[in-house]
Amino acid sequence: MSRCPEGVGAGSSTDKAPDPRELATRVRKLEIRSRRLVNELFSGEYHSSFKGRGIEFSQVREYQYGDDVRTIDWNTSAHKNDLYVKMFTEERERIMILVLDGSGSMLFGSHRLKKELAAEVAAILAFSAVQNNDMVGLLVFSDKVETYIPPRKGRAHALAILNVIFSLNQCGRKTDINEALSFIRQTQKRKAIVFLLTDLLGSDYERGMKMLNMRHEFVLIHIGDPLDSRLPGSALLDLVDPESDERITIDAGSRALLARYVSARSEEREVLLRQLSRMKIDTVFLDTGKSIICGLNAFFRHRERKI
Repeated sequence: MSRCPEGVGAGSSTDKAPDPRELATRVRKLEIRSRRLVNELFSGEYHSSFKGRGIEFSQVREYQYGDDVRTIDWNTSAHKNDLYVKMFTEERERIMILVLDGSGSMLFGSHRLKKELAAEVAAILAFSAVQNNDMVGLLVFSDKVETYIPPRKGRAHALAILNVIFSLNQCGRKTDINEALSFIRQTQKRKAIVFLLTDLLGSDYERGMKMLNMRHEFVLIHIGDPLDSRLPGSALLDLVDPESDERITIDAGSRALLARYVSARSEEREVLLRQLSRMKIDTVFLDTGKSIICGLNAFFRHRERKI
């Protein structure tokens, strides 16, 4: 069971909604920072990382020396008694769906809340889509679908998505990733780029990820915190499960106990990495205590090499 140290940047799922003027200011600041990062770092990377996956048939032409034999249109070739190949063009309009974990564990962080980190990443991805004239939508979930905004184009729509992310404070505490991914499979019939932003607190998600990855471009963005892997040394430490509110007190002055915690979390991480590799899920690991730039850049370069 994952627990969070009480009082270390922890939030509550029943926090009051922010003042409208404060909300507008926060969204505007995030827009400015995100658009700058998109313009300077991520716009071209986003486009090249996903190009070629969404392609549509354009026309056929006669085979030329050097053409890939896998593109030969055998029906046309047989009809015209000569070799013809299929020509494809990249779809002009792609769809991005941001699937954001709104459960209780995302309202925690030792440097900043996991929810705030997820919001910044969502903003960068949304404005990357806007700059490439793609559509972007949002799904926020806990143990159920909390809210869904269908994909649309434009800056105004991206800002509406950010307003929803910052305004939602009454989400359920628990997590059901399969429920969220099932909703996407049922509602999104056209192939889309799906980003799941979560701390992955919950164990029943493998089936949902596998099924979504078969039809869509699926990417897991794992939101972590330094305290997920290492506890601060102190005398007594109160721990709270963010989803069940269960509490325990441990002796964090014990080196042996802290070492066992580090070892257990390291083993959990290795199991997760093997599981994601087996499922062939592209994953970005981000941390509230680190810059997101290196992680996103490394991911986009990895995607571009795969394409």
